[in-house]
Amino acid sequence: MARIVMKFGGTSMAGMERIRSVAARVKREVAAGNQVAVVVSAMAGETDRLVGFCREASSLYDPKEYDVVVSAGEQVTSGLLAIALQAAGVPARSWLGWQLPIHTSDAHASARIGTIDTEALDASLARGEVAVIPGFQGVTDDQRITTLGRGGSDTSAVAVAAAMKADRCDIYTDVDGVYTTDPRIVPRARKLKRVTYEEMLELASVGAKVLQTRSVGLAMKEQVRVQVLSSFTGEDAPMADTLPGTMIVGEEEIDDVERQLITGIAHDKNEAKITLTAVPDTPGAVAAIFEPLAGANINVDMIIQNIAHNAGSTDVTFTVPQADLARSIEALNQARGKIGFAELVHDTRVAKISVVGVGMRSHAGVASTMFTTLGARGINIQAISTSEIKVSVLIHEDETELAVRVLHTAYGLDAEDVAA
Repeated sequence: MARIVMKFGGTSMAGMERIRSVAARVKREVAAGNQVAVVVSAMAGETDRLVGFCREASSLYDPKEYDVVVSAGEQVTSGLLAIALQAAGVPARSWLGWQLPIHTSDAHASARIGTIDTEALDASLARGEVAVIPGFQGVTDDQRITTLGRGGSDTSAVAVAAAMKADRCDIYTDVDGVYTTDPRIVPRARKLKRVTYEEMLELASVGAKVLQTRSVGLAMKEQVRVQVLSSFTGEDAPMADTLPGTMIVGEEEIDDVERQLITGIAHDKNEAKITLTAVPDTPGAVAAIFEPLAGANINVDMIIQNIAHNAGSTDVTFTVPQADLARSIEALNQARGKIGFAELVHDTRVAKISVVGVGMRSHAGVASTMFTTLGARGINIQAISTSEIKVSVLIHEDETELAVRVLHTAYGLDAEDVAA
């Protein structure tokens, strides 16, 4: 008997027909003798609808009440799935975040999970029940409902899997695994059998939309084996434990035969570039730029400081998420007197292209191949950032698809055959 957490996203829960399909999939796991907990998202589009109601009610809504409203979507789907399972002859009950409970911080709309009490959950599983748990939500120490931020159901699922010591956490989504890049851009992209936690964390952070970044970080910390697979397969599809999707695992689980220099290429058009001109070239000047951004909880990615001008000043360029551009500009303008820059220039028509792979640790020339390949196609690099297993560049957004295609080929990632 295995303990399995199954997580289903919004597209998988979009209407009763799909919910019944999810119930049938869960029933198969139960029939195989497994103990199953299911974590569900709200129906596709439902959270956006609830957010819209909050904004319509007040532009300055109370974040605590916001969480009460937007967490309702998952409550609905957890109850409906429990009903569908019961109708299919599977003992099941729903558990809301406060009933387990899932303890979180009090950062409403972006709370972090602390601990999960599993006594009631363990007892439910021991009785042969399927536990249906709404993702995306928890409860504070003072009994207020919280939500975890967009994509938070992935994090909920991994956290539940860690707490109940599950053998595996299956993330069912609208794709059938992790690919070397976006198949819509590169039809010859290959599905990967296994990806390391570190690689998936980097891919998620630089634009791959398969898993939420926080969920991957938590899986790596807690050593939860995560599988990404599609919920849109037929009734006769293989059972999940035959590995039809992509496993996210520790590096020690990947054979040398499976290792490759580059695992995947990701792109992200949700970046904005900011340049501050004529910043004083003095100690502490750069700190004066990024202190107000950190104070506003704005994450800065790429940073370039140009060579100092003769007049003792320099230009500083960096990127922030597009969603934070307005707040970034406001924070920087408020600190203009302290920073001393001459002009603030911003550009949203940029894209970040990243190549990721643990093979970079032991192989030279990865960055050189990237720069040479892009240069040969006339693609100008505006900024560069690196980590131990990642190289990212900033380019004009119109060149995104070309860059992804030529890099995918340059690193030998193209599949030999593509199904018709």
